[in-house]
Amino acid sequence: MKNIFVTYRPFLKFLFLFFVTYGILSFLYNYYLLSYENNQYPVDSFTESVSYQVKFVSNNLLGGSSEIYKYMGEKWTRLAYNDVHIARIVEGCNAVSVMILFVSFVIAFSGKFKRTLIFIAVGIILIHILNLFRIAILGALLYHFPQYAHLTHGVLFPLIIYGFVFILWIVWIKKYSGFIPVK
Repeated sequence: MKNIFVTYRPFLKFLFLFFVTYGILSFLYNYYLLSYENNQYPVDSFTESVSYQVKFVSNNLLGGSSEIYKYMGEKWTRLAYNDVHIARIVEGCNAVSVMILFVSFVIAFSGKFKRTLIFIAVGIILIHILNLFRIAILGALLYHFPQYAHLTHGVLFPLIIYGFVFILWIVWIKKYSGFIPVK
């Protein structure tokens, strides 16, 4: 039995670090969300901030015409494109859960502390920026092509963000983690 633990120690260490990090970060994030539960406007401040950043990206960088609306008692903001309500921006749209997954993996394969911290910070910023463009473009597509809502929202856009995180993981493992020796 001891031999098995010795043989699979790196894998078991990865699993342990991944699940502990994921569990702690998820717990803290859920605790944060619960603090908004009984508010008059129960949308959390990060999701609200993402909503207004999406409006900025849509209107100023993509040439769209978007507006954000907040209604009492709703746990989301509403995205309007050309004065037509087309989507709700809910907590799941802010990409925090994706960031938690990203951070958990990088920590589970952590290298040097400073390098790990910098990669996590840069990765979170890149995921956030990609997510803003993703939602803004999705809003325009939902307005112009509502018949493809399932394909864009349910398939293509999750593939984009999770694919990007996967690429970041590959870059982390191959270039920065120190797990694969550089030739």
